[in-house]
Amino acid sequence: MKHVRFSVSVCVVLALILAFMGCAKPPEAEKQAAKSAMDAAISAGADKYATDSLDAAKKIWDTAESQMKEKKYEEAKKSYIDATAAFKKASMETEKKAVADQANAALAAVEESWKNVAAAAKKMGKKLKGKKVWMADAKTISKGLGKVKEMLATNPSQAKAKLDELRALVDKWESTFKEMAAAPPKPEAAKKKKK
Repeated sequence: MKHVRFSVSVCVVLALILAFMGCAKPPEAEKQAAKSAMDAAISAGADKYATDSLDAAKKIWDTAESQMKEKKYEEAKKSYIDATAAFKKASMETEKKAVADQANAALAAVEESWKNVAAAAKKMGKKLKGKKVWMADAKTISKGLGKVKEMLATNPSQAKAKLDELRALVDKWESTFKEMAAAPPKPEAAKKKKK
């Protein structure tokens, strides 16, 4: 009698398991989320900036696809969720590296402009009005460029924002020196040159 009850119980449990396995549906929502994350990562440039992360995410995607073909829907669901996370990670790496590249390019441009402005300041010499303001801004720019170089590795977005501030100061002085160079000489200065 005990064996019959046990056998019936086992059969009922097996029947339920088979019924639930037969009722499992393909994880279409998870698949679509992973596909969207993959497309976003690729369009963001992950193939250029985060190739290792993108390759790892694609392997997870491929695993999920093969699990779908084998109708292992629960495993496929988990794999698609993992693939979504991996593609999002690749997108974040891409964004960070792209911002870092932009910040490095902006840094080079600001440094080049700064060299030109500093050379123009030396040429202007005594003609420079507001020398105290110039000295303060020159110090701010020099220190700021040093800070930007330190920030590039850890926080490229913040470095880029700081570069925008420095660019405004450099542009201000560049305009000032261009105006000074284009201004006609004062009559007194012309008389001194004739003597």
